[in-house]
Amino acid sequence: MADKYNAETIITETQKRISNAFDVFDHESNKTVDVREIGTIIRSLGCFPSEAELHDVIAELEEEEPTGFVRYEKFLPTVTKILLERKFRPIPEDLLLQAFEVLDQQKRGHLEPEELTKYLTQEGEPFTQEEMDEMLSAAVDPDKNISFYWQDGHPEKKQNGALTTGWMKWGALIPRQLWQEHLEQP
Repeated sequence: MADKYNAETIITETQKRISNAFDVFDHESNKTVDVREIGTIIRSLGCFPSEAELHDVIAELEEEEPTGFVRYEKFLPTVTKILLERKFRPIPEDLLLQAFEVLDQQKRGHLEPEELTKYLTQEGEPFTQEEMDEMLSAAVDPDKNISFYWQDGHPEKKQNGALTTGWMKWGALIPRQLWQEHLEQP
């Protein structure tokens, strides 16, 4: 009995989170959102699908005759299932750190904006210019014009180091195959 109660509670709380996220983008208060907002809503719930995975989700949510909007009654069960199955989880911090270390061949603890732009617009699922501008504005230290990925800026202090808060957010959005590609290199 307790397991059933706990499961129902988890589902109810999950659906409340989904509803709250959906409502933020339901500008007309008519239980619909613009299809272009689906990725933002799903990411705000802690899921980070690739662009291809996101297109699959959108295809599942859209009507047979696409209207450009997604209805709440289609969104709720699909996204509930995604959250309960723990799909599209962010890249673990240790894997993200390994990826940065591979990209940062001089082991400086930071990357130049030009390096980031090259990696993220020319490899994997490329970021758009708008995504790059947004990411760089959050990730680049304006005084030094570099992006520290270590909180203390020193990768040699690994035992105390951790990813900066900005990279925990943005790293999760960086295409998985880009990290995997670089981690698989000898």
